[in-house]
Order: sequence, then C-alpha cells, then structure tokens
Amino acid sequence: MATTASTNPDGPWFIAEHSALDFINTLARAEKGQHDFLQSDEDVMQWLRHLGLQVNVPGKPGELLASARKLREIIREVVEEKKQGKAVSLVKLNAWLVQAQSHLQLTQDDDGVVKIQRIFQVDTPQRALAPVAEMAAELIAQGQFEYIRQCEHPDCTLWFYDKTKAHRRRWCSMALCGNRAKVARFRAKS
Repeated sequence: MATTASTNPDGPWFIAEHSALDFINTLARAEKGQHDFLQSDEDVMQWLRHLGLQVNVPGKPGELLASARKLREIIREVVEEKKQGKAVSLVKLNAWLVQAQSHLQLTQDDDGVVKIQRIFQVDTPQRALAPVAEMAAELIAQGQFEYIRQCEHPDCTLWFYDKTKAHRRRWCSMALCGNRAKVARFRAKS
C-alpha cells in the first residue's frame, strides 16, 4: 500500500514514501515539542482509512489508541535497530503478525478487470492494526535500508524512504524541514 504525499498542518503527514514509516511519523517533534497525531481511537481509524482500510473496531474506548501507540513503538525500535546495523529483535513484531487474520478476495470492476484484495478480520484492535504490522515486516525484510533515513534537520524526528533517482533526499519534506533549513542558512548569512 503506497502513501500519497500529504503535509496537512493538522497532520498526520504522509511524506515518508512507505506506510510503516508514516505510521512511525505519527509521533513527531514539532516546534513546541513532541506531538502525537494519534490522540483518539478515531484518529487511528482515520489513519487506517487513509490507507484504504475500512475499519470500525469493536472494543473499549481507548483500546485501539493504546494498541496503535504500542505497535508504533515496536516498529520504531525495529527500524532503528536495523538502520544501526544491530541484530533486529523480531519477537514483539512477530507477536502482532501472528494475530493477523486475513484472506484474499477477487473483485471485478465495471470494466471487467479482476483484482485481488486482501481482507483483514478486524474484531480486535490488534487485528485492525495487522496491516500496519505486515507493512513493517515487509519494510524490515525487503527494504533497502541504505535509503531509509531520518530527516537531517536537527529538530526533526521524522523518517523517510528516499526513492528519489539520485538518492540524495535530506529532508522529511521540503515544505517542512527543507524550507526551515533554507531560512536558517539565509539568516546566518545576514
């Protein structure tokens, strides 16, 4: 599942070029400190809907939010370990993956084009987040980590997958940190 670039100031931002990294980026350093874009179960469901997942998760209020925050930290830890060249601790992520219940379904559009769609069971918060865990697993196993980076701005914590042709991307987004760096360089010259 690909994400589209989006830098809505109210966030969350979809600028990482990989959904698992966008999920990590739901906790970001803003000008006034850390900002968590996931403040409610509805925020999590809205993030999942952005991926094209139809989610209405049963459970106690706050349970989906707590599960999402827990999964986000697990993914962040594994990405950081892999990026640092350390042995990757897969136990916690595998515990999420084992809960995934899904099946393939064939669909046909009005033009007769047949497509395969994966349908996830979403009867618990953990199962609702299973697609995110699967995206993280795909990134860890198949991602080219020489192109997975953190933004170079000293006040930014966002991650991205550099899919540019020259692989020289330095900022999470030119609209966010790239512009701040340009302004800072200009002010330093003045």
